[in-house]
Amino acid sequence: MKILFFIGALFLTGCATTQGLSVFSFTNAQVQSLLSQQLPNLSQKATVMGVPVELNINDLNVDIGPDNRDVIALGVDSGAEINAFAFKYPVRLMLQVEGSPFYDSDKKAVYLRNLKLIDSTVEAGNYKGNLNVLNDQVMALINTFLATTPVYKLDMTDPTVALLSKVPLNMKVVEGAVQLVPNL
Repeated sequence: MKILFFIGALFLTGCATTQGLSVFSFTNAQVQSLLSQQLPNLSQKATVMGVPVELNINDLNVDIGPDNRDVIALGVDSGAEINAFAFKYPVRLMLQVEGSPFYDSDKKAVYLRNLKLIDSTVEAGNYKGNLNVLNDQVMALINTFLATTPVYKLDMTDPTVALLSKVPLNMKVVEGAVQLVPNL
C-alpha cells in the first residue's frame, strides 16, 4: 500500500512539474449528460402576479469556456404552464445563463456560482419577446438547483481520481473542458 501511494505521489509530482499538465479533465458532453439526468427533478410551482404557474426545465446545453472565458454557459429550454380562468396556457422560455465554476474539495465536485442571465426569449401563443417576471422565477429555480447539484462529481471509484483528490487541486477552464491540476 505504501509503495502504491509513493508511486502515485511521484506521478502527481511529475505531472505538476510538466508546466500545468492536466491530470484530469471533463468536457461539455460529460457535464451535459450529468445535468440532463437531473432534469426530471427540475419543476416548481410558483405564483406570478397572483396566477399559478408550473415551471419545468426541458433541456440544457452546456458550453464550457466560451470565448476562452472562465465560465460555464448554459442554454436552458424551459416551459411554464399558466393556469388562469380555468384554462392552461403553455409558455416556452429560452434562457442563456452563465456562472463561474468552482471546485469543492470536501465534496469532490464542481459547482456553478455567480449565475447571471445573459439573454432570454419567451414564446406564448403569438407573442415572442421577454417577460422579466418569468425570467426571475426560472432563474430562482436554476439557482436553487445548481446550489445543491454539482455540474461534475469526481468518480471516487477510479483509483487515479481518488489519489488525485487527496492533493490540493487548481481548476483551469479551457474552451470545451475543465481541467483539474495538482497544486504541488
